[in-house]
Amino acid sequence: MELFANLALGFSIAFSPTTLMLAIIGCFLGTIIGALPGLGPSNGVAILIPLTFTLGLDATSALVLMSAVYYGAMYGGRISSILLNIPGDEPALMTTLDGYPMAKAGRAGDALVLSGVASFVGAFLATIGLMLLAPLLARVAFLFGPAENFALFLLAFCALAGMAGKNQAKGVLAACIGLGIAMIGVDNNSGLPRLTGGNLHLFDGIDFLVAIVGLFAVAEVFFFIESHGRNTSIGVRLEKVTIPIRDIWSTRWTMLRSSGVGFVAGILPGAGASLGSFVAYMSEKSIAGPKGKFGTGAAKGVAAPEAGNNAAAGGALVPMLTLGVPGSGTTAVLLALLVTLNITPGPTLFTERPEVVWGLIASLLIANFVLLLMNVPLVKVFVRVLQVPAWVLLPGVTMISFVGIFSLSGSYFDLLLMVAFGALGYVLRKLDIPTVPVILGILLGGNMEDALRRAMVLSDGDWTFLFSSPIAIGLWTAAVLGFVLPIFLRPLLKKPPAPET
Repeated sequence: MELFANLALGFSIAFSPTTLMLAIIGCFLGTIIGALPGLGPSNGVAILIPLTFTLGLDATSALVLMSAVYYGAMYGGRISSILLNIPGDEPALMTTLDGYPMAKAGRAGDALVLSGVASFVGAFLATIGLMLLAPLLARVAFLFGPAENFALFLLAFCALAGMAGKNQAKGVLAACIGLGIAMIGVDNNSGLPRLTGGNLHLFDGIDFLVAIVGLFAVAEVFFFIESHGRNTSIGVRLEKVTIPIRDIWSTRWTMLRSSGVGFVAGILPGAGASLGSFVAYMSEKSIAGPKGKFGTGAAKGVAAPEAGNNAAAGGALVPMLTLGVPGSGTTAVLLALLVTLNITPGPTLFTERPEVVWGLIASLLIANFVLLLMNVPLVKVFVRVLQVPAWVLLPGVTMISFVGIFSLSGSYFDLLLMVAFGALGYVLRKLDIPTVPVILGILLGGNMEDALRRAMVLSDGDWTFLFSSPIAIGLWTAAVLGFVLPIFLRPLLKKPPAPET
């Protein structure tokens, strides 16, 4: 009965005109951002976060808008994957394997509609999972003390570093950079400035949003100028759009299985949608066998990764809301938004601010239907976004970033700092160093330090206190495995070669 009462509260908020309008706008903007190659949900949310402060939105409205952008971008990533053979974001990589061959065979419209339906199934089931699992996990989180919290933060860093790409050392370096930036400012215990260089503007530390918008949005502008030039083009033209009823029906079990796999992958810190998409695709490929003809334009090869990565997007919200630990790069950005709005994610969020949590869950349920309705009849509209020239797109992104940050702080120093983080993000991208661990270090560094200090105070400096409970030992074990296992599993995560034609 408590669940239904909470849902009633959530839907009373979600169906208010303002919240409903924000969810629809977020879905539309997110789909457009997701369709643009390379932007992805992390950059899209980071670019639009300043808009929430410009509009003066409250915590619930801001979170609904940004989460709708998040879901929309996950939907939109399939468009450029299918038409251009260029993933809109990393999780959409697996969609190119069968989506583009399907488009080249003259079935671009069928591939887009099928992927839209699979995205809906994955995201909708993940939202149901979020609704059922998050309150239970929140109750377990009350058992966490400083030792368990420190181990949990360590697990997040180890998992992200483990999944950081070809060079795991770069993931560790990125996390250390983030932790170093988190140390900037006046120490809470001693009152002494750290790493400020005597600059008074840095005494309060680095603002989360300044760093995030710089590392994601501004850096993306620099990178986009270099890599994309002035024009965009579509590789496969979209002519006729139909609803492939036969393909949808034949892939119904594929969508369900892939949604379950993706949701579990999303809950794991650092795994996220990329792992969900890969495991879902490879699982269905192994089930189908050679007769499945994966890699040649198989319908199941389109449905599996789309259901998997969208389910992972919903799963990543579970640890963010219940434990305050993001399950993906995008949820790290959402976590920064909540912290900036003086909302503390964690187990107490469900009891102290239920309107935020259940308003979000109800809005996401509605947003999934909105996205399904948008992505089938309006798919041609979103395809036109790929024809927007860079000289129109880039000034808009830059303007939103600068106006939003300045309206938030009113500080010219923050604008210069944002540009500096943009340059840092550009350099990191050129060196193939992931930026998500940097963001995670800035977000969680202070809390991780506080947890370690409290643990040492309670134990009178006994370091074995960090391993004093079964929960802590389990988290330490998961952290070690999360860091070590990708070394052996990474060869399996490479993109399978496309079949010869």
